[in-house]
Amino acid sequence: MNENQQEDDFAALFAASEQRAKRLGSGQAVEGTIVAIGSEVALVDVGAKSEAEIALEELKNDDGVVEAAIGDRIQATIVSTANGITLSRKLQRGAASLRQLEDAAAAGLPVEGKVEALIKGGYSVTVARHRAFCPMSQIDTIRDTDPAAHIGRVYTFRIVELKENGRKFVVSRRALLEEASRARAAEIRASIAPGATVTGRVVSVRDFGAFVDIGGGVQGLLHVSEMSWSRVSSPAEVVAVGQDITVRILRVDGDKIALGLKQVTADPWSAVPVTYHVGQVREGRITRIAEFGAFVELEPGIEGLAHASTFVPTGRPGGWAKAIAVGTTGAFEVLSIDLEKKRIGVALVEAGSTRSISVAASRSAVVPGARLTGKVERHEPFGIFVFLAPGLTGLVPSGETGLTNDADVRTALPIGADIEVVVLDTDSDGRRIRLSVKAVGAAEEAAHVRDYTDREREASSSFGSLADKLRGALKR
Repeated sequence: MNENQQEDDFAALFAASEQRAKRLGSGQAVEGTIVAIGSEVALVDVGAKSEAEIALEELKNDDGVVEAAIGDRIQATIVSTANGITLSRKLQRGAASLRQLEDAAAAGLPVEGKVEALIKGGYSVTVARHRAFCPMSQIDTIRDTDPAAHIGRVYTFRIVELKENGRKFVVSRRALLEEASRARAAEIRASIAPGATVTGRVVSVRDFGAFVDIGGGVQGLLHVSEMSWSRVSSPAEVVAVGQDITVRILRVDGDKIALGLKQVTADPWSAVPVTYHVGQVREGRITRIAEFGAFVELEPGIEGLAHASTFVPTGRPGGWAKAIAVGTTGAFEVLSIDLEKKRIGVALVEAGSTRSISVAASRSAVVPGARLTGKVERHEPFGIFVFLAPGLTGLVPSGETGLTNDADVRTALPIGADIEVVVLDTDSDGRRIRLSVKAVGAAEEAAHVRDYTDREREASSSFGSLADKLRGALKR
């Protein structure tokens, strides 16, 4: 390209720029790029020969913070072309004509207005010396504030309707607030990620949990199961509307955000390997009762299960559950610990018991030939289960009951009845224990025979000694 062509192109661009500048006039909506930001004004390139000016106050939010940067694209309305182009995004009160308001409505630009009075259905608002109406529902996003609290305040509004030469003039502040909230929400959603810790405010409490605003109107659900390491019966026990809380982002699934409150504190189970061991006796409180056992809170966040089989049989269906109640506190012995599944098996220590013989000691006493006393726990076609100690149950096979074939086992050995048994055999871990009632009778007969033989032996010995003494006396 030669110099003549370059000059022609530059001249054409300059002429086009001048022609565009002539078309710019007051009330016109334009879009431009911020090229500089000063202490009082910002310069905006709108395609004219010189940059347009906009007051820095126009770019600040309600907190006085500038919400614009060099390179940002903004929309504004030309309010003056004298001594340069002056822009406005809010159309300051008294600085806009009806035509400018119409242009602002068409461009969707916000306008500034003062709430003058509370009237039927809403508020009377003065915008650029024109009277506008703001419906009650459009003054704010919060519904529970005092309606009179807005009177005398200067707000930024969005023009919803402008007809009949300004006689039908409707504005909305809520539309702008929701728009700003959506913008902040988009930024927040883009920044949140699972594992992040954020601060939010509780906006509502339900039976299943609480909704928490984590900023910009973005709400997450704090489920009742994620509120505490302990069991929570009602979310209202933990949080309240308006309360500021720190939560952890658990999951993000589209618009659904799952929050956790307990995750910001240490898991109590992390200390279980050090603080708990089998055979230990700890205080606990029964929190709920199920068909298979009772759940016991040993400390906040640590819950054990006292299985139904660890309670002494009563002879009545579910009788063990009737002997205890939710809220009951007592001493519980730790029977088992499963760290992987976070389960602790416990057994209630009977009142007044010193628990000198623990379950571990009870297991060591279950050896073949040992004679023990237990309680009938339940009947099965193949035999009788006998409760020996919490966590220790043995089986008396039908052939070892000592009863005749036509005898009624349920009547002779009812559930809850005390029963003496002899241990026939057991496996290595003591979980399968075979017992015998018949062997008790055999052991008693053997004991009687031993007693008789011992007495005969002692009598014979005594008689022999007397005869020796008599023979000695006769000799003398």
